Amino acid sequence: MVDYGHDLLFGSFVTPRSDAIAELIHAAQEAERVGLDLVTVQDHPYHPGFVDTPTLIGQLAARTEQIRFSANVTNLPLRPPAVLAKATASLDLMTGGRIALGLGAGGYWDAISAYGGTRLTPGQSVDALSEAIDIIRALWDVTDRSMVNHQGEHYQIVGAKRGPAPAHPVPIWVGGYKPRMLRLIGAKADGWLLSMWGNDIKAIGDGNQRIDDAAHAAGRDPSAIRRLVNIPARASATSEGLLAGPPRTWVDQLAGLTLEHGFSGFILAGDDTSLYDVIGQEVAPAVRTIVTAERPPSAPRD
Repeated sequence: MVDYGHDLLFGSFVTPRSDAIAELIHAAQEAERVGLDLVTVQDHPYHPGFVDTPTLIGQLAARTEQIRFSANVTNLPLRPPAVLAKATASLDLMTGGRIALGLGAGGYWDAISAYGGTRLTPGQSVDALSEAIDIIRALWDVTDRSMVNHQGEHYQIVGAKRGPAPAHPVPIWVGGYKPRMLRLIGAKADGWLLSMWGNDIKAIGDGNQRIDDAAHAAGRDPSAIRRLVNIPARASATSEGLLAGPPRTWVDQLAGLTLEHGFSGFILAGDDTSLYDVIGQEVAPAVRTIVTAERPPSAPRD
């Protein structure tokens, strides 16, 4: 049993369809209206039916006031880290500090290479992501007046000027589930973003342990790393598994994921806005009540 003590986040996961811009704006506004904390957007730049994710996030942020945004997750092979650092800081400044950086090592390598990206092995893609995190954080650190230099296997930065800094400390949430990526998350990331399409609770425990071990090895506190999960939800009359059944059963399931498995971010995977009211106004408040009652009295981590 583990609870890392973070405040709870409830969010949505939307598809950046080019033929549904008005619907996407409405979805973000609905998410904010019902009290969700976060809107996340797929990032597949090579998809012919999708608009550009950072551009869409800027538009959605302009049409909302408080809700936060993240790519879920940014396709690193097609977004060079220095430019990504600039784009992310720019969005954060323009939105008053409402951006998180969801980051992924890439997949769909045929499509990536067709768009000019370099085809990498799984191990190489994790190494590239590790380099990217270092570059992004260095470029955001305007307290250091030196130039940024990085001579890595995948990225070379020579004499780059730092800045601008984001409006707030932008968390870097990394998507992945394999051992090498989990070790990277423990060593460098601010959060683990897991996509959970089944009910494999054992995999969650194994992932947490790998992250915690890597954090300790890097001299970090494992509880500094937020755990978030993309979960598909389907309301039905009978319970058929995790978030598949009557919404009243979801409350105990999500509270258990927090108190027993350390997850504090729950992202509703799918474009069904009809569930937003249920999550934002019924499920989320009830989960928060249970978690608050079970936790020892102390301030949340964030």
